[in-house]
Amino acid sequence: MSVPAISPVLAEVVRSGFVEGHHRGSVVLLDADGSVRLALGDVTVPVFPRSSNKPMQAAGVLRAGLDLAGERLALAAASHSGETFHRDLVHKMLAEHGLTAGQLQCPPDLPLDPAEAETYLAAGAVRDRVTMNCSGKHAAMLAVCALRGWPAESYLDPGHPLQQLIHSVVEEAAGERVAAVGTDGCGAPLMAISLTGLARAFRSFVLAAPGTAERRVADAMRAHPEYVAGTRRPDTWLMREVPGALSKMGAEAVQAVALPDGRALAFKVEDGGGRALGPVLARALSLLGVDAPVVSRIGRAPLLGGGLEVGEIRAAF
Repeated sequence: MSVPAISPVLAEVVRSGFVEGHHRGSVVLLDADGSVRLALGDVTVPVFPRSSNKPMQAAGVLRAGLDLAGERLALAAASHSGETFHRDLVHKMLAEHGLTAGQLQCPPDLPLDPAEAETYLAAGAVRDRVTMNCSGKHAAMLAVCALRGWPAESYLDPGHPLQQLIHSVVEEAAGERVAAVGTDGCGAPLMAISLTGLARAFRSFVLAAPGTAERRVADAMRAHPEYVAGTRRPDTWLMREVPGALSKMGAEAVQAVALPDGRALAFKVEDGGGRALGPVLARALSLLGVDAPVVSRIGRAPLLGGGLEVGEIRAAF
């Protein structure tokens, strides 16, 4: 029986000068021409990209005929923080298509952003479907059903016409077949592709011709990154401060980024440790040649002891 390969260490946890832990994973970097510049770990095996699939899901919504643009399209591709402006726009999107929050099938949740969650709870609010970070995507999916006359009650079924269309978009963008279909945390179908396929997909979005569904999604996300993430999130910082960058994180420490010239990256931290995401992303961006102050900001991940900084999580590749 073959022994599975051990993934390389992408980040190490350093406390008081002592390395107390490691985060392993895989990362792939693509050059502007699409060739592989660097591959650590097995970047050809399928993974669940989680919310890094959302740009492709949003492109599927456009291909189905829903005319979204600007902040609404960015929110359709979002893992939003649950800030007031996110929640307000979800309600507007639903109302514009004769829908209600009760039709959303994402689970009730608190704001994804910890600071926003504290404010939300202090105001006496409770878990809500609109507050869930995927509610913009779900609102867009319901709007497609209203437009096309497709059944709204089964919009999350993998066999639903919309989900079948999204399946095709994922395969086309990634340049490979979907290896498996699962269920994401929000209840939507989740398509497994390789990290190389994920990087190719993001590259295809930034290089797509203007006016195509893919380019419209990329342009909306880059123009309104605070609707894709939030005011205190690395995806927002990166898209705001690196011109033309397209960035989307996913749960279980997945990240994909494409630059306007076609350079791209994708990685997954094997144990899902979100605390390693920033340092790994910053290192990957540096290796792609991104030189901007935001890279250091994203990569900073201090460890505290007694309320004081005593260490850090740092990239190890």
